[in-house]
Amino acid sequence: MSLTVLSSKEVFDRFIKRKRCYHADYLAMYSSLLGGVVTNPSLMLIPIDDHMVHRGDGIFEVIKYRHGYIYQFQAHLERLKASAEAVGIKPPVDYEEIKQIVKDTVRLTKTKDGVIHIYVSRGPGGFSVNPFESEGSQLYVVITKWKEVPARYYQEGVRVIVSDIPVKPGLFAQIKSCNYLPNVLMKQQAIKAGADFAVNLDEEGNLAEGATESVGIVTKDGFLKFPVFKRILRGITLGRVVVLAKELEKRCLIKGITFGAIPLEEVYTAQEVLLFGTTIDVLPVSIFAGKKIGTGRPGPVFFALKELFEADIFSSGVSESI
Repeated sequence: MSLTVLSSKEVFDRFIKRKRCYHADYLAMYSSLLGGVVTNPSLMLIPIDDHMVHRGDGIFEVIKYRHGYIYQFQAHLERLKASAEAVGIKPPVDYEEIKQIVKDTVRLTKTKDGVIHIYVSRGPGGFSVNPFESEGSQLYVVITKWKEVPARYYQEGVRVIVSDIPVKPGLFAQIKSCNYLPNVLMKQQAIKAGADFAVNLDEEGNLAEGATESVGIVTKDGFLKFPVFKRILRGITLGRVVVLAKELEKRCLIKGITFGAIPLEEVYTAQEVLLFGTTIDVLPVSIFAGKKIGTGRPGPVFFALKELFEADIFSSGVSESI
């Protein structure tokens, strides 16, 4: 086999000609390495020697914007900062500049709805696990198209399996790092099983979290209950649910909000099981580990929370205009 050594022009030409159907979803990418924005998906690239690529040594956040408003922007940036401090990465610019770069990049796409992906990497330089060989951290901001949640999720509920992928150790559970292999394997299991989502359990057999979703239940005695944050990521959407759900108490749809261990037996007897996340807000679970939940249809707490989330995107102090 004879290998071809490519010139810079040949490399550039090949990237430019590389078109894929999924590129249609990629709107823009800011790169601190380039010092600007590219809108050609073929050029949305990161160096192979960036430690985020070959070691997963980076952090990220995913944020949605709807109807011209970036939802829970500040909360996501605060979690990004907490993750950065936990792994010892100082972004190349301060967080106010990150916020401005995000808004400017979104504006360039001329869209009112989409998804913001913020990555802060250790940066390029070397291929070992030594973080100090990097030349410095980098910021990448990618904007992708908004995709509606399938209507059947709302109408019928989703099917969830229990994954055998173990929960992350406490420290790593609280860091939103780019090392998402366990999460990838959970999603892989769900798809292979013909399910929509997967959740895992802690070592004691209690409910933990999904691949990218938080989970909660409406107990048989009417409480909205969530796992404790000790072994799971502190979900931004879940945090907002705790605030919004106070309205459900006023409407007598729930008796209260609680955190604690949720064994499988309690899940099976729950009135409702719910998933929460940035791009889904809230989803009803109709089948959990092969067992019907409640009536097997979306329940009243789901519908009430969905309505509250739809209105919350316009809340001052929670959303920021682009």
